[in-house]
Amino acid sequence: MTISLDGKVAVVTGSGRGIGRAYARALAEAGAAVVVNDVDTDVAEEAVGLITADGGRAVAEVVPVGSAEAAERLVNRAVEAFGRLDIMLTNAGIVRDRVVWKMTDEDFDAVIETHLRGTFTCVRAAVNRMREQGEGGRILVVSSIAGQRGNFGQTNYAAAKAGIAAFARTWAMELARLNITANAIVPNAFTRMVATIPGMGAIVEAAEAGQPVPDTIRKGWGMGLPEDVAPLAVFLASDEAAGITGQCIAAGGDKIALWAHPRELSVAYNNGRWTPEGIAQAWQTAIGLQPETYGISFLQKQ
Repeated sequence: MTISLDGKVAVVTGSGRGIGRAYARALAEAGAAVVVNDVDTDVAEEAVGLITADGGRAVAEVVPVGSAEAAERLVNRAVEAFGRLDIMLTNAGIVRDRVVWKMTDEDFDAVIETHLRGTFTCVRAAVNRMREQGEGGRILVVSSIAGQRGNFGQTNYAAAKAGIAAFARTWAMELARLNITANAIVPNAFTRMVATIPGMGAIVEAAEAGQPVPDTIRKGWGMGLPEDVAPLAVFLASDEAAGITGQCIAAGGDKIALWAHPRELSVAYNNGRWTPEGIAQAWQTAIGLQPETYGISFLQKQ
């Protein structure tokens, strides 16, 4: 079986570099025409050049995502250049990492604007176009392990990425009758953002220099190059994934994984309203026997 995206048109936000560029190139290699988005004109045009040099079709739209106007520009660019829109992949993101007592309003707002609001506005604009076309479509949003587990110094980023996972579950319900699927990719790859995490800089630098990534990282951490994540986007954008929606699916290194949704793990009941003392006892004897872990395990070992 060969997965083909011939005749499909995709917008990939934040696709001038890193994982975004890998997504865009992989979608183009599978046959899709791609709108490359970045805030840097030179970087966006370079990505377009790589795609077209390989025989693919791509155009650039340079705009920071977040506003409704930016989202409309991206969708309109796809329609003007290629006549339609079938795939919206919202990858654009920034980090402003600080512990909570040092995080400024500006740090918080910038990350929420790009990740959370940018995902919302781009998907809203894409869905409106897909509804007009009446042929379904694919919404691929990008969450993260930090959004699933939390991560030190990433109040803003973790909150945004957790919200994006909730977007996918909500939109899966809302868009089902329109034949539009919505799934969240949970990527794990060496990028400029990952390099800012304490202890990760040297590992990222070695990988970018072409040094082999050890199996302990590719399999144990499920982390590798951006190109290791991109095939998941191609699959989820294809007809073969028509029955998959509302899922958070991870890819990185040699590993793919399906993340669990939040659910009740243990329960206790009382005859009538609970008292604080009763809750304390229930915690010790029933519901709190195996409390949930948190944080990203391989980063905590750095």
